[in-house]
Amino acid sequence: MQQHTLPSVHASRTLGLLLALAPICGEVSAQTPLRTIPIASGLSRPVDIQTPRGDRHRLFIVEQTGTIRVVKNGVLLVAPFLNITSSIACCGERGLLGLAFHPKFASNGYLFVNYTASGSGATMIDRYTVSATNPDVADPSSRKPVLGPITQPFSNHNGGCLRFGPDGYLYIGTGDGGSAGDPNCNAQRGDVLLGKMLRIDVDTVAPYAVPSTNPFVGNSAVLDEIWAVGLRNPWRFSFDRETGDLYIGDVGQNALEELDFQPATSRGGENYGWKIMEGTNCYSTSACPTGTPACNDPRLIKPIHQYGRTEGASITGGYVYRGCAIPDLKGTYFFADYVRGRIWSFRYNGTTMSEFKERTSELSWSGPISAFGEDDCGELYVCNYSTSGSVHKIVASAPAPAVDLGYGKVGGNGLVPEFSACGLLGSGSSAQLRLFDAPPQALVLLWVGNASNPTPLFGGTVVPVPVLGEALLVADSEGRVVFTIPGGGGPQSLFAQYLILDPGATSGIGISNALRVDLAQ
Repeated sequence: MQQHTLPSVHASRTLGLLLALAPICGEVSAQTPLRTIPIASGLSRPVDIQTPRGDRHRLFIVEQTGTIRVVKNGVLLVAPFLNITSSIACCGERGLLGLAFHPKFASNGYLFVNYTASGSGATMIDRYTVSATNPDVADPSSRKPVLGPITQPFSNHNGGCLRFGPDGYLYIGTGDGGSAGDPNCNAQRGDVLLGKMLRIDVDTVAPYAVPSTNPFVGNSAVLDEIWAVGLRNPWRFSFDRETGDLYIGDVGQNALEELDFQPATSRGGENYGWKIMEGTNCYSTSACPTGTPACNDPRLIKPIHQYGRTEGASITGGYVYRGCAIPDLKGTYFFADYVRGRIWSFRYNGTTMSEFKERTSELSWSGPISAFGEDDCGELYVCNYSTSGSVHKIVASAPAPAVDLGYGKVGGNGLVPEFSACGLLGSGSSAQLRLFDAPPQALVLLWVGNASNPTPLFGGTVVPVPVLGEALLVADSEGRVVFTIPGGGGPQSLFAQYLILDPGATSGIGISNALRVDLAQ
């Protein structure tokens, strides 16, 4: 996304106007108070929330009972995106457990699901393709098996999480196969896929290929698909979209829940310790193969965080916040405990944890937490798991920085250029004036004024009249622009609107919707 800030943009009058109204400050020291708002309810055991790259208008919610639902422009659609209830075994720790959209979903329409097969109880990874006629429905006849069946010796510890990494490969978290204490020591065995992090290439050869850089390629004692070993049940893991670091929430046995970390520079091959260790406690090497490391062996990767039974009983891994709506939270990792319904956050720089905080009361949360989700903008969501479950969004308690006034005009691509503000315009913070759906590489003019006077112009309506400031910008290859303005200097309101050079639009000019941007003191 093309980004501009005040000191560097080619601007005529905007620079002086906005600097006078809102002097640039550093980030606030105290974190913004948070709350949650409801997004969808009446869901059947929601366990995952995903969004295709570049999709600003939809959330996809996985229901354990076998369907994927769509929230589009804030409305839960009645018709499911995908229904495979007849193919799965549910529930407990089985069912439709995970979803990942291909990084190029916008062009190839591929999505991948992780589920427990009916009858056999085995784990399956399948690919589906979106319908050619309805983008809100997957084609049920497009199923292509990718990986599996992975035999599950017991009905629990199925894993279920799927994520595409920054390298474009598909990562798959598998549980140790269940029962208690990993009786077959699957997590330490190289000849089974259980208790592992897997990494496969779904782009070169059908159904998949093994990346040549996987750490055990050429080792006859370890399956090539294995990326890391020693996991008990990595129910939810995620990549930091900015750094590429991997956070793994690994559910514990009867003493400790753990959060594991893999830096973006990793070449794989980590051993996270189970069942030799549960967190930092020694557990057992019973039934483990010859050569298994001993407890506290330096080759074992210990968790960056763990907690015991006084705090919870089943970790739910989350995400690093990379949205723009709450600037002072950027880089903060959120996670939870499913059983106790508790939510925490912290920062981690690869070696040191800081700003650890419990958020449960602040978010007024009650109920089991099965998953977190992240939308295209990096904002975070939480699943409340039940037979009538719900999804909620984490937001700032402060008011939104802008009000949509409408007045947009359809461009040559058939879309109204979408103008929105993201951030908190209080003292010491900033907001982004974001434009979407302009023609690629188009010249864009941001107009700003301190009065609303809707005036016919270029076959549409312009709101900030008289114009007191302007900035000439250029959209990126996807027709997007981000212009950052500082907060503070208020309280007062500005009115803003984008005009776009668009040969296909009436009068050759596209016009976005207008915003009232409220500056706080």
